[in-house]
Amino acid sequence: MAEDGEEKLLATVQHIVQTLGRTDTMTEDILKVFSNYDGRLSLEKLYGTRAAAAAAAAAAVGGATERSMPASPPMPPPPAAPSVAGGVPPVTSLERTVRTLDRQISQFVTMDRLIWADSADSDAFLEAVDDLIGTVQELEAAGSNRGLLDRADELLSRCMARLEDEFRVLIERPDDVAPQVPGGFGSDESEDEDYDADDGYGDEPIPIAKPVSDFDVVIDALPPGSVSDVHQIARRMVDAGFGRECAEAYAAARRGFIDESVARLGIRSRTADEVHSSPWEELEFDIARWIPAFKMVFRILIPSERRLCDRVFEGLAPYGDLAFVAAVRTQALQLISFGDAVAAASRAPERLFRVIDMYEAVRDLLPDLDPVFSDPYSAALRAEVSAVCSTLGSSIKGIFMELENLIRRDPARVAVPGGGIHPITRYVMNYLRAACGSRQTLEEVMEGDLGAVGAAAIAVDPDRPTSSLAVHIAWIMDVLHKNLETKSKIYRDPPLASIFLMNNGKYIIHKVNDSELGILLGDEWMKQIMSRVRRWNMEYQRGAWAKVLSVLQTGGPGIGSISTKAMLQKMRMFDGYLEEICSVQSDWVIADEQLRADVKAAIADSVMPAYTGLIARLKSSPEAARDLFIKYTPEDVEARIQHLFEGASKSILPAGDWVGFPLLYDLY
Repeated sequence: MAEDGEEKLLATVQHIVQTLGRTDTMTEDILKVFSNYDGRLSLEKLYGTRAAAAAAAAAAVGGATERSMPASPPMPPPPAAPSVAGGVPPVTSLERTVRTLDRQISQFVTMDRLIWADSADSDAFLEAVDDLIGTVQELEAAGSNRGLLDRADELLSRCMARLEDEFRVLIERPDDVAPQVPGGFGSDESEDEDYDADDGYGDEPIPIAKPVSDFDVVIDALPPGSVSDVHQIARRMVDAGFGRECAEAYAAARRGFIDESVARLGIRSRTADEVHSSPWEELEFDIARWIPAFKMVFRILIPSERRLCDRVFEGLAPYGDLAFVAAVRTQALQLISFGDAVAAASRAPERLFRVIDMYEAVRDLLPDLDPVFSDPYSAALRAEVSAVCSTLGSSIKGIFMELENLIRRDPARVAVPGGGIHPITRYVMNYLRAACGSRQTLEEVMEGDLGAVGAAAIAVDPDRPTSSLAVHIAWIMDVLHKNLETKSKIYRDPPLASIFLMNNGKYIIHKVNDSELGILLGDEWMKQIMSRVRRWNMEYQRGAWAKVLSVLQTGGPGIGSISTKAMLQKMRMFDGYLEEICSVQSDWVIADEQLRADVKAAIADSVMPAYTGLIARLKSSPEAARDLFIKYTPEDVEARIQHLFEGASKSILPAGDWVGFPLLYDLY
């Protein structure tokens, strides 16, 4: 009796299903309701009863047909799975699975809150996604039910879209577990506005970060729990064939953080034309910000991003590499392009030191980039950094070439008052001395060994005056020497031209001895320049005092001696020459104290013995004794010699004479 009652119950249920189940989904839902209502109405029994009813109906239709038709040859079997009276075909286990997963997943993808705000929900959703991925793979392997596969694929796409949204939110706002979240989960407009403002891209100015000196740090942008969550999502998306979409979602989520981080370093995007047209003062300020920003980005920000990518996409190559490159490429190239633009800009000499700073910043971090940009996708970025290093090195060489050209082209228009130190000498020597502070870098650049830059710096030999840098500086010095000789010809008074060359030569010696220029130029070069200074001194002595020494010559006592009257005439001529020389040369300049003392001593050594000898001869002459008038005693002459060359030692050119370089003056 119990079995009959159960059969009647099953038959009643089947009748209801056939009457109300107009679609597959409605049929499935009705069967589910009955199975939950009574334990005797399990899905297996209900599906079994439906299958038996379908078979009986098919047999009844076949028998009636045979009785109503005349005898005929046997007919082939009918097509598989004839319809039952309600029009519902038999349901396979894969169909049931897809329908069940559809109901489960639909509950999650339509949520108006973050699924990962509840760990139970996220676990259940991931489990359903795993089942769906397995079902799709099974359908693809079977290849017999294209319609069901399309339906499963459509459901999988919905899952991936929601996973991508969750993925981005977990990365962008890992601490946000509120019911309302951005990205299509019902967030209101005010929250979006707040988030945009926090991003640093609204109207509010972005605060500039303080400089960083310790680059041995790592930024953990996500807490460990969030990293685990996004890794689980990434694994499902890769398994489902959405690895590239996952990488793009990661890059889009992280790019905002990277952009804001770079903006906080004070870096703004500038085109090459903007860089080339900027005044040097403005560009120098931008370079001063670019150098620490470049170090921060490539030593901390990008390595930290690589570390995060490796954790999120662990075991999911190559999508982690793709995500990493897509996330950092824009800002990395922005920094690199600025370096390229500066290297290609004007090669005015005053830019050398900032370009050296940029070159050293790039060169020093190149070895550390190898493990960061080790994959094929980011190798191009590593090559870009290496290329900008080479470009900056070439710019340094070009600036030195331009320095030579500017010295060579500097015209001789106006003489420096008093034969003092020419501004071009001051500038070039201070410039070269300052440049030697980066001697190792300049050695690298001048040797042209830019291919090995970053791996091992060129060893600087302190006793190598034949290095490329030494030869280059010696050439600049030779160009400067020829330019000064040309400028000396402006002076109409040859002794003043000699004073001018002495001043500049002595200044050059002082600056060479006071820096590494002495090592680079070598002892032989120093001997040559010191010999030139001595020669110019001798030329001054002959040019300025030859007639004085000539007038003081008396020929000595005895045969050939001159008369007393002639000696008195010589005395008067000497007084006139001395007054003339002292009047003119009192405004001349010898800047170096030691050189000034040496020149005065040389004058005194040649003039004073002859002058005192003349006075002695006159005093010993009876004719001259009663009429002798000595206007200048030897002490007076000595004093007048000591007051020579006390002109304005800091004399400079009138405005507009030498404008090839900014003037760099020092105490001497």
